[in-house]
Amino acid sequence: MEALLGYALIFMARVVDVSMATTRTLMVVQGRRLQAAAIGFFEVGIYVTALGKVVSSLDNPLNLLAYCAGFAAGNFVGITIENKIAMGNLSAQIILKSSSESDLVDALRNNGFGVTILEGQGIEGPREILSVVLNRKDMQKLKSAVDSVDTNAFITINNITPVRGGYFAPMKK
Repeated sequence: MEALLGYALIFMARVVDVSMATTRTLMVVQGRRLQAAAIGFFEVGIYVTALGKVVSSLDNPLNLLAYCAGFAAGNFVGITIENKIAMGNLSAQIILKSSSESDLVDALRNNGFGVTILEGQGIEGPREILSVVLNRKDMQKLKSAVDSVDTNAFITINNITPVRGGYFAPMKK
């Protein structure tokens, strides 16, 4: 029973510390220094505790198995958490295949998105490129608005760090 508790402790410690590492990395990329430092403090304490338990009994391969399984599960949990938090900003470029861009511009603006229209040249001739900067948590809302007008639209999305200015829909509480 005590051995099973030890394996569970190692596994859960790794799930928690790897999930924290995923979140901390996101904070670092976004320049959130204080949050990254606070998460890192607890993350490394949990990591060292789990590692110490494994290293102190290298003759038990099940400790190593629990450690590895916790790492794998921690990656899964960390990415799931990161997707739920959806912090940060994105830039989307939308090129319509069949519909008029004015219908989509109206749909996007009615959904609270700022839209800039650029002229482009594709293999099939001139195209309008719609540029939208959005909060990451609004990505599905953007896709739904585009699909309501043209399900064949070409959409690219990039992570960005806005410097200043621009239009963002008011924050929702």
